[in-house]
Amino acid sequence: MKIYKHRLALIVAMTIFGTIGIFRRYIPLPSGAVALVRAVVGALLLLAFLLVKRQKPSARAIRRNLLLLLVSGIFLGFNWVLLFEAYKYTSVAVATLSYYMAPILLILAAPLLLGEKLTLKKGICAAVALLGMVLVSGVLDTGVRSAAELRGIAMGLFAAVLYAAIVLMNKKMTQIDAVDKTVVQFAVSALVLLPYVLLAEEVTLAALAPVSVLLLLVIGIVHTGVAYLLYFGAVGKLRAGTVALFSYIDPVLAVLLSALVLKEPMTLLCGVGACLVLGAAYVGEK
Repeated sequence: MKIYKHRLALIVAMTIFGTIGIFRRYIPLPSGAVALVRAVVGALLLLAFLLVKRQKPSARAIRRNLLLLLVSGIFLGFNWVLLFEAYKYTSVAVATLSYYMAPILLILAAPLLLGEKLTLKKGICAAVALLGMVLVSGVLDTGVRSAAELRGIAMGLFAAVLYAAIVLMNKKMTQIDAVDKTVVQFAVSALVLLPYVLLAEEVTLAALAPVSVLLLLVIGIVHTGVAYLLYFGAVGKLRAGTVALFSYIDPVLAVLLSALVLKEPMTLLCGVGACLVLGAAYVGEK
């Protein structure tokens, strides 16, 4: 019974992650401000969770991994900014699929940074995913897209690079609880994003409607605090293959909602490309 409980928690977490692009579309704030709220609220909720459990973060583990925590926290904040910006300039589907090149980037980087062997299967998966990304970009359908759409794709890919780097740094961390690690990363993200938002973005809270404030809180509370707690509570109890399989609920749902809710166009070639990217990323992780 417990295994089904953990599977359900992971399914719910990935479903929540898959809807974040829809919520972002209706929040009239700069991406840095949205990411800042996400980091602050997420950190506070995780700290509250530790308080309820009467569990103190391990200062020794944090000190041992401090440099990696600081760098990965900075990367995490700007990873969110880039992803939220990608949602603005291109469709949620294309932005999400660009972001989901991260597993392929990990496959390519692992031989150099982790000493893992690049097998023929993983090399083929990387090539298939790159082909899929060409189809998703729409170049074969309509030629070069508008500058704004290309900018959105580029931001999604840059976000994928940062996410791949975060995963690699997490693999290098030793003897630290997942929740402790994430609390520190969220806190670092907030500290870095605050001056960025104040200096580089024009935030007009007066222009926010009550509905927008509610959506912003949903992203902070549900898409960050709740989703991460569900995710961390499940991944340690499930097999890696199960986690990898259920992780694809996120992009598949994002693509479907992009077409059904936002009425964003999805051509046949783009659909084929989506299947190639997601299929190659999944097979490459096995």
